[in-house]
Amino acid sequence: MDFIPHTDQDRAEMLQVLGLPSVDQLFEVIPQALRTKDWDLPPPLSEMEVCDHLRGLAEMNAHKLICFLGGGFYDHFIPAAVDALLRRAEFYTVYTPYQAEISQGTLQAIYEYQTAVCRLYGLDAANASLYDGGTALFEACLMSIRKTGRKRVLVCTSVNPIYRVMLRSYTANLNIELVEEELVDLNKFSGLIDSRTAGVILQNPDFFGRLHDFTAHCALTKEHKALSILNSYPVALGLIKTPGEMGADIAVGEGQSLGLPLSFGGPYLGIMAVRQDLVRSMPGRIVGRTVDSQGRTGYCLTLQTREQHIRREKATSNICTNQALCAVAALIHLCLLGKKGLVELARLNMAQAAYARKRLTAIPGVELVDQGPWFNEFRLRLPLDARMVVSRMIDKGFSPGFPLGRYYPDQANHLLVAITEKRNKEEIGRFAEALEAVL
Repeated sequence: MDFIPHTDQDRAEMLQVLGLPSVDQLFEVIPQALRTKDWDLPPPLSEMEVCDHLRGLAEMNAHKLICFLGGGFYDHFIPAAVDALLRRAEFYTVYTPYQAEISQGTLQAIYEYQTAVCRLYGLDAANASLYDGGTALFEACLMSIRKTGRKRVLVCTSVNPIYRVMLRSYTANLNIELVEEELVDLNKFSGLIDSRTAGVILQNPDFFGRLHDFTAHCALTKEHKALSILNSYPVALGLIKTPGEMGADIAVGEGQSLGLPLSFGGPYLGIMAVRQDLVRSMPGRIVGRTVDSQGRTGYCLTLQTREQHIRREKATSNICTNQALCAVAALIHLCLLGKKGLVELARLNMAQAAYARKRLTAIPGVELVDQGPWFNEFRLRLPLDARMVVSRMIDKGFSPGFPLGRYYPDQANHLLVAITEKRNKEEIGRFAEALEAVL
């Protein structure tokens, strides 16, 4: 049965109100050359037929692959309680928290999320989240420029290349100099940082899964009166030194690994935490706890206003938001894990990755590129082009990793493999056998 919402009479009445003789008159401003020649629509379908058609399209996706793909987004286990609590109407359909008098529940949840982020990253204040990890990194970059009045930002080449593309895109029409260099080596780093530097962007674990202690980098950055920005994988912080412990001024991260599924790119969660003296320069919403006139605890948005709507190019940010539902998911996930659970989860990731490295490097022709320490991700050098290997492994039911030649032309034979707690020894063994057969 066709469903046409407007009758001929409805359309005639609307045109009469608009003072137009026909629907074509509505589109006169669009040049004829730019108008659609043919909509090429299929015949009308019933609801059941549409559902069947969409289901068929969905089944064409290779959605049952065993996932060894990482690169900033990871296939972690999500307890059923996360989704069950998140879908409660109090969270799922909550009104925007600008009106504190009717939004105490979600404001308190976001406040607790901020508290969890501060404890996780070892810093003083956090905002109510941003779009995603790459956006958070760009916002941190702008913070360093606002705070120092300088225009030069150093970016380590082992920072996620997807984020570096985002940085280039966001800064393309701004008076900002991005300098992308290898910054892990302290001697090389000390030769690059100078009085023109506004900020330094580092990542731990880096894009290749390697762990670093950037304490000396952060101290040297402070000596030059610049800001150190550290992008960190939140699950790894269960074991490794936090950005705060290293002396970082700003910490950012992608919160997808905390209770959010891999879902074609989002929605995800940009994490940001800062030192106390930077809180007024931080973009986005911040929830504070206070007391009302009767001494009762209450929560409200604080420090930040809806300035992006009124200050335009002078606003702290024009791309910020808060991913409230995603932030609540991350909070629930962290609460379910608890401090000991997060440590155990990080240990399990490292242990499974160590086992996978041992199995995979036993395959003739497969070599480990980097020396440790690593978290749960590592680079392999293969005897074939990694993209070809990925294609063949998909046919065998595996998403084997990230072919690094996509962003690093000199690493066409390199494959970035990620292991999470979901990958058990049996799956790793089958993966190794399939990879050996493909090679």
